[in-house]
Amino acid sequence: MNTAISSIRNLGPAYEEACHRAGITSAEELRAIGADAAYARLLQAGTRPHFIGYYVLVMALQGRPWNDCKGKEKEELRKRFDMIKADVRPQHSSKLLSELDAIGVRATPADLKVCEPAPR
Repeated sequence: MNTAISSIRNLGPAYEEACHRAGITSAEELRAIGADAAYARLLQAGTRPHFIGYYVLVMALQGRPWNDCKGKEKEELRKRFDMIKADVRPQHSSKLLSELDAIGVRATPADLKVCEPAPR
């Protein structure tokens, strides 16, 4: 059975789309992988790291409201998030994206789109 990721409380269509880009295609697969491994895969696929996005995922997989994370638990999750972020380097589709990441600028191919010049 392949249940939509967005069927999990707190995870909407944008999170589901990010999971799909990371190769996670169902709620069952996401639960089996677990929050830490899934978040690492999201980062490898180019998702920008964001602590709230991480702890929302943790809370969602526990069936808890996203804002239920507080105090010591939140501090511990922050440590786990920082470790995941430090260990993961995204796979880039271009040398420019790789070089930007090396200097601490997380960008995606969409960030490099050519913009139309402003009318004169």
